[in-house]
Amino acid sequence: MNIYSPEFWARTWRSAGIQSIAFFVIGYIIYGDQPGVGASPEKLNAFYGGDRTRILIASVFLGFGVLNLLWFGAALASALRDAGMGGWAGAATAATGAFGGIVLVNVTVVAALAYSIAGSGGGGLTSGLNDLSWALQVLTSFPAAMVLMAGTFGLWRAQIISTTTYWSIFPAWVLVVIGSTTWARNGLWAADGAYLQFVTPIVFAVMITFFSGLLTMRVSTAEAPERAAVTAG
Repeated sequence: MNIYSPEFWARTWRSAGIQSIAFFVIGYIIYGDQPGVGASPEKLNAFYGGDRTRILIASVFLGFGVLNLLWFGAALASALRDAGMGGWAGAATAATGAFGGIVLVNVTVVAALAYSIAGSGGGGLTSGLNDLSWALQVLTSFPAAMVLMAGTFGLWRAQIISTTTYWSIFPAWVLVVIGSTTWARNGLWAADGAYLQFVTPIVFAVMITFFSGLLTMRVSTAEAPERAAVTAG
């Protein structure tokens, strides 16, 4: 495919959601198992000090994940706006921006801990920032759910997905927003518990992959030049 063609770039930015999830998965695999809330100074120093290089490398992949998700948010908003769903388009743009912002703040916190803070001898500061990182992960549930809501409701109202598909994927954003309630001290419903570490990110990843793949497949050789002409005009 010609990289100068409008179709190529239309496919590229619509598939950015899939690329984003790939970067996030690689980043989290490299990042490893972060110490939980209230972890001992020994565990914190072993993770942020001993795995310093690994954490900093992971931060690069996570940053690229955010970058691609923002591109996907713009693609989703564009598709919704073209279908007359301007309200949901605005919601998609705002939600992906908010999600990306919180994730970048979280990445900044853990990267700073690994880069210098954890080794400076400030055990209380290290523990506090580690707990802040978990709190930020809880709060990402709100914009993450809004991204899925914009895709689910917007694409359904635009008749891009069927009513059957709508009801099949409707529970996804509910499962994600429930992650915002995971404030228990320990166990499944803790900020560092299994629900927030596994259920929320898996559901979010599956849905972003679905939306991104759906939009990518809808790009046609006739649609892309038309879109480019409208943009140029």
